[in-house]
Amino acid sequence: MLQTPGATSYMGCIGKDKYGEEMKSAAKAAGVTAHYYEDEAAPTGTCAVCVVGGERSLIANLSAANCYKSEHLKKPENWALVEKAKYIYIAGFFLTVSPESIQLVAEHAAANNKVFLMNLSAPFICEFFRDAQEKVLPYADYIFGNETEARIFSKVRGWETENVEEIALKISQLPLASGKQKRIAVITQGADPVVVAEDGKVKTFPVILLPKEKLVDTNGAGDAFVGGFLSQLVQGKSIEDCVKAGCYAANVIIQQSGCTYPEKPDFN
Repeated sequence: MLQTPGATSYMGCIGKDKYGEEMKSAAKAAGVTAHYYEDEAAPTGTCAVCVVGGERSLIANLSAANCYKSEHLKKPENWALVEKAKYIYIAGFFLTVSPESIQLVAEHAAANNKVFLMNLSAPFICEFFRDAQEKVLPYADYIFGNETEARIFSKVRGWETENVEEIALKISQLPLASGKQKRIAVITQGADPVVVAEDGKVKTFPVILLPKEKLVDTNGAGDAFVGGFLSQLVQGKSIEDCVKAGCYAANVIIQQSGCTYPEKPDFN
Protein backbone atom coordinates (compact mmCIF):
# COMPACT_ATOMS: atom_id res chain seq x y z
CA MET A 1 0.00 0.00 0.00
CA LEU A 2 2.90 2.39 0.73
CA GLN A 3 4.95 1.31 -2.32
CA THR A 4 8.07 2.27 -0.34
CA PRO A 5 10.72 -0.49 -0.29
CA GLY A 6 12.18 -1.03 3.19
CA ALA A 7 9.44 0.96 4.97
CA THR A 8 8.38 -2.17 6.86
CA SER A 9 10.46 -4.66 8.84
CA TYR A 10 9.31 -8.07 10.03
CA MET A 11 10.50 -10.66 12.54
CA GLY A 12 9.27 -14.21 13.03
CA CYS A 13 10.50 -17.79 12.90
CA ILE A 14 10.99 -20.13 9.93
CA GLY A 15 12.74 -23.44 9.36
CA LYS A 16 15.80 -24.06 7.20
CA ASP A 17 13.89 -25.49 4.26
CA LYS A 18 12.23 -24.78 0.91
CA TYR A 19 9.24 -22.96 2.45
CA GLY A 20 11.57 -20.85 4.58
CA GLU A 21 13.45 -19.80 1.43
CA GLU A 22 10.09 -18.94 -0.20
CA MET A 23 9.18 -16.76 2.81
CA LYS A 24 12.48 -14.92 2.51
CA SER A 25 12.21 -14.31 -1.23
CA ALA A 26 8.52 -13.25 -0.99
CA ALA A 27 9.35 -10.70 1.73
CA LYS A 28 12.25 -9.36 -0.31
CA ALA A 29 10.10 -9.06 -3.45
CA ALA A 30 7.49 -7.12 -1.44
CA GLY A 31 10.14 -4.68 -0.19
CA VAL A 32 9.90 -5.93 3.40
CA THR A 33 13.07 -6.13 5.52
CA ALA A 34 12.71 -9.59 7.11
CA HIS A 35 15.01 -10.74 9.91
CA TYR A 36 13.91 -14.33 10.51
CA TYR A 37 14.97 -16.56 13.35
CA GLU A 38 15.81 -19.80 11.54
CA ASP A 39 15.11 -22.85 13.66
CA GLU A 40 17.46 -25.80 13.14
CA ALA A 41 14.94 -28.51 14.08
CA ALA A 42 11.42 -27.39 13.12
CA PRO A 43 10.14 -26.99 9.55
CA THR A 44 8.59 -23.72 8.38
CA GLY A 45 4.94 -23.45 9.40
CA THR A 46 2.32 -24.29 6.79
CA CYS A 47 -1.44 -23.95 6.55
CA ALA A 48 -3.99 -25.92 4.53
CA VAL A 49 -6.92 -23.83 3.37
CA CYS A 50 -10.28 -25.20 2.26
CA VAL A 51 -12.38 -22.62 0.38
CA VAL A 52 -16.04 -23.33 -0.39
CA GLY A 53 -18.20 -20.61 -1.92
CA GLY A 54 -15.77 -17.90 -0.81
CA GLU A 55 -15.79 -19.02 2.84
CA ARG A 56 -12.67 -20.65 4.24
CA SER A 57 -11.52 -23.13 6.86
CA LEU A 58 -7.89 -23.42 8.00
CA ILE A 59 -5.74 -26.25 9.31
CA ALA A 60 -2.45 -24.85 10.55
CA ASN A 61 0.76 -26.75 11.18
CA LEU A 62 2.55 -24.03 13.16
CA SER A 63 5.92 -25.81 13.49
CA ALA A 64 8.71 -23.18 13.43
CA ALA A 65 6.21 -20.32 13.90
CA ASN A 66 5.91 -21.64 17.48
CA CYS A 67 9.66 -21.54 18.10
CA TYR A 68 10.59 -17.85 18.15
CA LYS A 69 12.98 -16.93 20.99
CA SER A 70 13.51 -13.53 22.60
CA GLU A 71 17.28 -14.09 22.29
CA HIS A 72 16.86 -13.44 18.55
CA LEU A 73 15.04 -10.17 19.24
CA LYS A 74 17.79 -9.02 21.61
CA LYS A 75 20.58 -9.39 19.02
CA PRO A 76 21.84 -5.87 18.15
CA GLU A 77 21.03 -6.16 14.43
CA ASN A 78 17.42 -7.18 15.24
CA TRP A 79 16.79 -4.83 18.15
CA ALA A 80 17.98 -2.05 15.80
CA LEU A 81 14.79 -2.68 13.76
CA VAL A 82 12.70 -2.11 16.90
CA GLU A 83 14.58 1.09 17.68
CA LYS A 84 14.16 2.34 14.11
CA ALA A 85 10.41 1.64 14.03
CA LYS A 86 7.88 4.35 14.86
CA TYR A 87 4.85 2.03 14.66
CA ILE A 88 4.95 -1.54 15.94
CA TYR A 89 2.25 -4.11 15.18
CA ILE A 90 2.03 -7.60 16.69
CA ALA A 91 -0.71 -10.14 15.97
CA GLY A 92 -2.37 -11.74 19.01
CA PHE A 93 -1.29 -15.18 17.78
CA PHE A 94 2.24 -14.35 18.96
CA LEU A 95 0.97 -14.37 22.57
CA THR A 96 1.12 -18.18 22.35
CA VAL A 97 4.78 -18.13 21.28
CA SER A 98 6.91 -15.53 23.04
CA PRO A 99 5.09 -13.19 25.47
CA GLU A 100 8.54 -12.10 26.69
CA SER A 101 9.36 -10.68 23.24
CA ILE A 102 6.04 -8.84 23.12
CA GLN A 103 6.64 -7.34 26.55
CA LEU A 104 10.12 -6.10 25.61
CA VAL A 105 8.76 -4.38 22.50
CA ALA A 106 5.63 -3.03 24.24
CA GLU A 107 7.68 -1.48 27.05
CA HIS A 108 10.10 0.01 24.52
CA ALA A 109 7.16 1.60 22.65
CA ALA A 110 5.75 3.10 25.87
CA ALA A 111 9.12 4.45 26.98
CA ASN A 112 9.86 6.02 23.59
CA ASN A 113 6.47 7.47 22.71
CA LYS A 114 5.90 5.03 19.84
CA VAL A 115 2.60 3.66 18.57
CA PHE A 116 2.03 0.03 19.60
CA LEU A 117 -0.79 -1.93 17.95
CA MET A 118 -2.21 -5.38 18.58
CA ASN A 119 -4.85 -7.68 17.17
CA LEU A 120 -7.20 -9.93 19.13
CA SER A 121 -6.52 -12.38 16.25
CA ALA A 122 -8.77 -15.30 17.26
CA PRO A 123 -11.49 -16.23 19.79
CA PHE A 124 -9.23 -18.92 21.35
CA ILE A 125 -6.56 -16.27 22.13
CA CYS A 126 -9.13 -14.20 24.04
CA GLU A 127 -10.36 -17.33 25.84
CA PHE A 128 -7.28 -19.41 26.63
CA PHE A 129 -4.44 -16.88 26.64
CA ARG A 130 -6.21 -14.21 28.62
CA ASP A 131 -3.40 -13.77 31.18
CA ALA A 132 -0.76 -13.10 28.50
CA GLN A 133 -3.22 -10.82 26.69
CA GLU A 134 -4.07 -8.86 29.87
CA LYS A 135 -0.39 -8.20 30.49
CA VAL A 136 0.21 -6.54 27.13
CA LEU A 137 -3.12 -4.78 26.42
CA PRO A 138 -2.31 -1.74 28.61
CA TYR A 139 0.50 -0.92 26.15
CA ALA A 140 -1.70 -1.06 23.04
CA ASP A 141 -2.60 2.29 21.49
CA TYR A 142 -4.76 0.49 18.92
CA ILE A 143 -6.57 -2.83 19.26
CA PHE A 144 -8.00 -4.53 16.18
CA GLY A 145 -10.43 -7.44 16.04
CA ASN A 146 -13.52 -8.77 14.34
CA GLU A 147 -17.02 -9.09 15.77
CA THR A 148 -16.62 -12.76 16.82
CA GLU A 149 -13.38 -12.06 18.70
CA ALA A 150 -14.91 -8.96 20.31
CA ARG A 151 -17.92 -10.95 21.60
CA ILE A 152 -15.70 -13.68 23.09
CA PHE A 153 -13.47 -10.97 24.63
CA SER A 154 -16.61 -9.50 26.25
CA LYS A 155 -17.92 -12.90 27.40
CA VAL A 156 -14.59 -13.89 29.03
CA ARG A 157 -14.60 -10.62 31.00
CA GLY A 158 -18.22 -11.00 32.08
CA TRP A 159 -19.32 -7.79 30.37
CA GLU A 160 -22.71 -9.32 29.56
CA THR A 161 -23.11 -7.61 26.20
CA GLU A 162 -22.90 -8.83 22.62
CA ASN A 163 -23.31 -5.31 21.22
CA VAL A 164 -20.14 -4.70 19.19
CA GLU A 165 -20.29 -0.91 19.64
CA GLU A 166 -20.52 -1.29 23.44
CA ILE A 167 -17.68 -3.81 23.46
CA ALA A 168 -15.45 -1.59 21.31
CA LEU A 169 -16.06 1.29 23.72
CA LYS A 170 -15.20 -0.87 26.73
CA ILE A 171 -12.01 -2.14 25.04
CA SER A 172 -10.95 1.45 24.28
CA GLN A 173 -11.43 2.33 27.96
CA LEU A 174 -9.40 -0.54 29.47
CA PRO A 175 -6.48 0.62 31.69
CA LEU A 176 -3.42 2.10 30.00
CA ALA A 177 0.24 1.61 30.86
CA SER A 178 2.27 4.56 32.10
CA GLY A 179 3.15 6.89 29.24
CA LYS A 180 0.14 5.90 27.12
CA GLN A 181 -2.45 8.63 26.49
CA LYS A 182 -5.44 6.84 24.97
CA ARG A 183 -6.55 3.77 23.07
CA ILE A 184 -8.55 3.30 19.88
CA ALA A 185 -10.48 0.07 19.30
CA VAL A 186 -11.22 -0.94 15.70
CA ILE A 187 -13.66 -3.82 15.14
CA THR A 188 -14.50 -5.15 11.68
CA GLN A 189 -17.77 -6.99 10.98
CA GLY A 190 -17.38 -8.58 7.55
CA ALA A 191 -19.87 -6.86 5.23
CA ASP A 192 -21.27 -4.75 8.09
CA PRO A 193 -19.78 -1.36 9.08
CA VAL A 194 -16.40 -1.03 10.81
CA VAL A 195 -16.77 0.12 14.44
CA VAL A 196 -14.22 2.58 15.86
CA ALA A 197 -14.23 3.60 19.54
CA GLU A 198 -12.14 6.57 20.62
CA ASP A 199 -12.35 9.23 23.36
CA GLY A 200 -15.58 7.76 24.77
CA LYS A 201 -17.34 7.93 21.40
CA VAL A 202 -18.20 5.30 18.79
CA LYS A 203 -18.23 5.85 15.03
CA THR A 204 -19.17 3.42 12.28
CA PHE A 205 -17.79 3.38 8.74
CA PRO A 206 -19.39 1.50 5.84
CA VAL A 207 -17.34 -1.12 3.99
CA ILE A 208 -17.11 -1.51 0.21
CA LEU A 209 -19.91 -3.91 -0.66
CA LEU A 210 -18.95 -6.67 -3.08
CA PRO A 211 -21.38 -8.67 -5.26
CA LYS A 212 -21.35 -12.32 -4.08
CA GLU A 213 -20.12 -13.57 -7.46
CA LYS A 214 -16.93 -11.49 -7.09
CA LEU A 215 -16.06 -12.98 -3.68
CA VAL A 216 -13.31 -15.54 -4.30
CA ASP A 217 -11.63 -16.20 -0.94
CA THR A 218 -11.90 -14.39 2.44
CA ASN A 219 -8.41 -15.56 3.44
CA GLY A 220 -6.24 -12.67 4.61
CA ALA A 221 -9.09 -10.12 4.74
CA GLY A 222 -8.45 -9.14 8.38
CA ASP A 223 -4.70 -8.84 7.90
CA ALA A 224 -5.19 -6.84 4.68
CA PHE A 225 -7.54 -4.49 6.55
CA VAL A 226 -4.86 -3.81 9.20
CA GLY A 227 -2.17 -3.38 6.53
CA GLY A 228 -4.29 -0.85 4.66
CA PHE A 229 -5.18 0.96 7.89
CA LEU A 230 -1.52 1.19 8.93
CA SER A 231 -0.44 2.48 5.50
CA GLN A 232 -2.39 5.67 6.18
CA LEU A 233 -1.81 5.85 9.95
CA VAL A 234 1.98 6.02 9.45
CA GLN A 235 1.41 9.00 7.16
CA GLY A 236 -0.56 10.85 9.83
CA LYS A 237 -3.91 10.51 8.03
CA SER A 238 -7.32 10.65 9.75
CA ILE A 239 -9.03 7.58 11.21
CA GLU A 240 -11.58 7.84 8.39
CA ASP A 241 -8.80 7.63 5.78
CA CYS A 242 -7.20 4.72 7.67
CA VAL A 243 -10.49 2.77 7.71
CA LYS A 244 -11.09 3.54 4.01
CA ALA A 245 -7.64 2.18 3.13
CA GLY A 246 -8.24 -0.89 5.30
CA CYS A 247 -11.56 -1.57 3.59
CA TYR A 248 -9.95 -1.08 0.18
CA ALA A 249 -7.13 -3.57 0.91
CA ALA A 250 -9.55 -6.15 2.34
CA ASN A 251 -11.85 -5.71 -0.66
CA VAL A 252 -8.95 -6.35 -3.06
CA ILE A 253 -7.68 -9.48 -1.29
CA ILE A 254 -11.08 -11.22 -1.09
CA GLN A 255 -11.29 -11.03 -4.89
CA GLN A 256 -8.03 -13.01 -5.24
CA SER A 257 -7.25 -16.65 -4.56
CA GLY A 258 -4.96 -16.97 -1.53
CA CYS A 259 -3.16 -14.09 0.22
CA THR A 260 -2.25 -12.35 -3.03
CA TYR A 261 -2.79 -8.88 -4.43
CA PRO A 262 -2.06 -6.92 -7.63
CA GLU A 263 1.37 -5.43 -8.26
CA LYS A 264 0.24 -1.86 -7.47
CA PRO A 265 -2.67 -0.53 -5.41
CA ASP A 266 -5.05 1.98 -6.98
CA PHE A 267 -6.20 3.41 -3.65
CA ASN A 268 -6.58 7.18 -3.52
